[in-house]
Amino acid sequence: MTTKLIHHPYRPPAGFDAPQVGVYKASTVLFPDVAAMRARDWRHRSGYTYGLHGTPTTFTLEERIATLEGGTHCVLVPSGLAAIALVNMALLKAGDELLLPDNVYGPSRELARRELAAWGITHKLYDPMDLASLAAAIGPATKLVWLEAPGSVTMEFPDLPALVAVCRERGVTTALDNTWGAGLAFCGFDLGIDVVMQALTKYPSGGGDVLMGSVVTRDAELADRIHMTHGRLGQGVGANDAEAMLRSLPSLSLRYHAADAAGRELAAWCATRSEFRRVLHPALPGAPGHEHWKSTCRAAAGLFSVVVDPRFSGAQVDRFVDALQLFGIGFSWAGPMSLVVPYDMKQMRAKPAYDGTVVRFSIGLEEVADLKADLEQALAALAG
Repeated sequence: MTTKLIHHPYRPPAGFDAPQVGVYKASTVLFPDVAAMRARDWRHRSGYTYGLHGTPTTFTLEERIATLEGGTHCVLVPSGLAAIALVNMALLKAGDELLLPDNVYGPSRELARRELAAWGITHKLYDPMDLASLAAAIGPATKLVWLEAPGSVTMEFPDLPALVAVCRERGVTTALDNTWGAGLAFCGFDLGIDVVMQALTKYPSGGGDVLMGSVVTRDAELADRIHMTHGRLGQGVGANDAEAMLRSLPSLSLRYHAADAAGRELAAWCATRSEFRRVLHPALPGAPGHEHWKSTCRAAAGLFSVVVDPRFSGAQVDRFVDALQLFGIGFSWAGPMSLVVPYDMKQMRAKPAYDGTVVRFSIGLEEVADLKADLEQALAALAG
């Protein structure tokens, strides 16, 4: 009986279709014969060889993410940081140099400082708001420049076309962390960027419950290098995570624009409060890089930071954050729940740009009036 249960002859009829993509779970992939096993090529997705190299579910998600980003080749990895690591490992070798913006995502900087350094890959930081800083940092060993728009926590929006032009003049490959833009605010490839990664954990997932990243390119040679490194590292994603992502993608634009509108309204309100010395939101006039955002972007995410007036101590700022009822205290962003995190910039930047604590808000899908009321009551705790 056990053999019959394993080798049962029944096969469901072909032709089934539904709005949602089928979920294929596999480590082993069966071949009809030895010739088929030897003929299939996982590198070009012409067939299925092993679960780690893709299933109909993951192939479908890769194609949709490539379309979202405006690219042609995509690979999926278990997180946004894994996507950054994949790009670095595929495109760099011992003796090469990597350039990172000073406001880069913190774990990306630590990856360069620790793992890449141990492998003989050096790195430098440049000021993304100063073209001369990037031009001066590029040397003979520079092989990859990371771009981030906007910068992590402090939200400066750089002049992306100009930064890309500097790199192109020197023949240096560029990679963009497009997690904030989510493929909706602007297209990195239209700006001349070579590789675009995204933490699908954020807006594409939208639920705060899936970890995943993507790497997309239009360049076939770069795609092959990335794909081969991806295969050698064994960076697969689970079928159920891919399913969850595919279910969330149709509502991505609706959620992104809703968070954008709510974030702008709340950022503008925060700009009227004396407790905040400055509001850091690229779409807000006067914010660092606002003109660059205006000339590049069609939208903005529901993410902004405030610089708390330095007359308030760190303990007072913590009390303000603790007093918030609708904002969860937690990392990541772009889920249905609004989030808040306070940061000490002295620990995050070589040259901190602001005195006072910086507090970052991720705006979810709650009613704006409710979030505003929550901020107001928490500000009373700050003043108290």
